[in-house]
Amino acid sequence: MAEMDTRARIGADTRVLADVGGTNARFAWQAGPGAELQDVLTLPCAEHDSLESALRAWLQRTGRPLPQRVGVGIANPVHGDHIQMTNHHWSFSIEGMRCSLGVHELVVINDFTALALAIPLLLPHERRVVSMGPQQGAPGKAIGVLGAGTGLGMGGLLPLTVNGQLHWAPIEGEGGHISLAPETEQEIWVLKALQRRFNGRVSAERVLSGPGLIHLLDALEQVTGDHARLPERTAAAISQHGMTGDCKVSEQVLQMFCGLLGSAAGDLALLLGARGGIYIGGGIVPRLGPWFDHSDFRRRFEDKGRLSHLVREVPVFLIDAEVSPALRGVGQALR
Repeated sequence: MAEMDTRARIGADTRVLADVGGTNARFAWQAGPGAELQDVLTLPCAEHDSLESALRAWLQRTGRPLPQRVGVGIANPVHGDHIQMTNHHWSFSIEGMRCSLGVHELVVINDFTALALAIPLLLPHERRVVSMGPQQGAPGKAIGVLGAGTGLGMGGLLPLTVNGQLHWAPIEGEGGHISLAPETEQEIWVLKALQRRFNGRVSAERVLSGPGLIHLLDALEQVTGDHARLPERTAAAISQHGMTGDCKVSEQVLQMFCGLLGSAAGDLALLLGARGGIYIGGGIVPRLGPWFDHSDFRRRFEDKGRLSHLVREVPVFLIDAEVSPALRGVGQALR
């Protein structure tokens, strides 16, 4: 009864927002549409048995009551009621979790749909132009979004004009699972090594992700016969020692990663006609900092044969926000 009384005092538009990846789940409190995010905390997924238990742990830590509206962006396809995460063991029924929490509304969307919805809300200092491409996208034109973290996510926004007003329609997809498309001879040999490892098909996510950096390292060692000199075989170590040049194999891995990411981003720009720009999120690329600007990314992004001139007109922005913008995107989905 006390919990019911507490909820009755919370505004009807108050909500809890979550951005759930394969490694971390981020939670925030929002008093209403467009309101400032409060009590933003990141909880490791591995420390909790389920999304619901992680949410309840966040409530306990912040001392917040559970409002009647909950929104979740999750790194997984969202089709129907059942969710089984691709890169983590969490699974749940949306309706079952709603009933267990005792809330009126539980909205679950793909995490890159959430990130796409947040793009129009980004502040100027939360994005920067990558390399020497165009500085601004064409107004009112399609936008593409991708990012590498525990997995590889892709999404986008399509412009819609209704009664003279511009609105954005998010695209929900699983572009991270498109087939990997190598271009150089070395990349082709790496693909062959990965095909043997994964018994055939190799998706882009197999290399353009945190685990993918390790897959690339293993494959490059097989192809070249060289061996990495690293204190540990982790994505963080590969990134760190690749940027400093302390480990030549790791440096090759990073260059190949950036080149393949550039090709994938250019494909997305062509697919969507993304003259409004391509936005890069995720946990890996922002950590590469200025090194990424001098990588092979932009050259490969523009290398699209007869249509290279179109892609040259597309700016690429790196999302560099202190708080996950996807949380704001989930808030948009709850409007």
